Amino acid sequence: MTEVLVLARKELTDLRRNRFMLVLFIFLAVAVVLSVVVAAADFRLTIADYNHYVDALTAAGSAATAPAPQLFPLQMLRGGVEYLEIIGSLFAVVLGYSIITKERGRGTLHLIFSRPLGRYAFAGGKILSLALLWAVTVTGLFLVVTVTLLLVGNAPLQGSDYLRLALADAHTIGYLIMWSLLAMALASLTRRTGTGLILALVLWLIIVLIIPQIGDTMDPDNQIPGGLFASLQVDKSHEQSVMAHFTGYETTRDLIEQTSVTKHYERATFAYLGIKIDYNQQPLGFIWAGTFNNTLWLLAGLVISVSAALLTGTKKTILRKVP
Repeated sequence: MTEVLVLARKELTDLRRNRFMLVLFIFLAVAVVLSVVVAAADFRLTIADYNHYVDALTAAGSAATAPAPQLFPLQMLRGGVEYLEIIGSLFAVVLGYSIITKERGRGTLHLIFSRPLGRYAFAGGKILSLALLWAVTVTGLFLVVTVTLLLVGNAPLQGSDYLRLALADAHTIGYLIMWSLLAMALASLTRRTGTGLILALVLWLIIVLIIPQIGDTMDPDNQIPGGLFASLQVDKSHEQSVMAHFTGYETTRDLIEQTSVTKHYERATFAYLGIKIDYNQQPLGFIWAGTFNNTLWLLAGLVISVSAALLTGTKKTILRKVP
């Protein structure tokens, strides 16, 4: 265990000195914060439009009223979650890949493995350092976003909102660790440094972009901004009766989406943050009952990535791939 802690501390020191990764993290933080600022500005415009509408009705002598737009603060995080889902996972791939290739580039692998290390100590140190790095980075991002919601979005956050943010934070940490470890495993298994990166990026492309896009394209309600059924003024009960005639199609579309762990991450975080309308303002128990399978699939992906990183990060496997 001491060997793992020493290697993890050494890795964290290297990462702290890596200016390229620091720039990537700052870029990600700025993108997430800006998404909240833009969402807050958009809500203010919606309120202004509503007030103009009410003033016009009053000036016309109309007694008609319209419901005022409601502020659900956590829904402002939709853009930020999507940035973490796509850009964050891409950064995680680069980070996981570089954690092995930098040792090859420096020629330090033979020196490290000349020490009396346990079979899984090298991989364990790398995994622990990546887990700590993402835990600190993502939690820091969520803290900054929470402050932005309070100060810029004027969000009246309640106690349960902080718990929902913590749950979204935990899901995001697991999701990004998974991507870093998958890239680390692929980098350990390939002799040429570029091959591992290409394989990791192809995997990222399929899981993060292609499969979710296929599922979204097959969803009829996504074909028109605001939703097909909403634009046709079809209420929820009638929408369900219409879709009951397409259960086979919907089951197929859902199965395609469920092959992507990214979609599981998105469904769970969108539900806890109330971005998915069906779960907005619902108790946590209700949300868990509807999304626990998404969380379990995400955990399964994390367990697989940890196992892959441990099994491929041994002295025998890595030194065999050193040119």
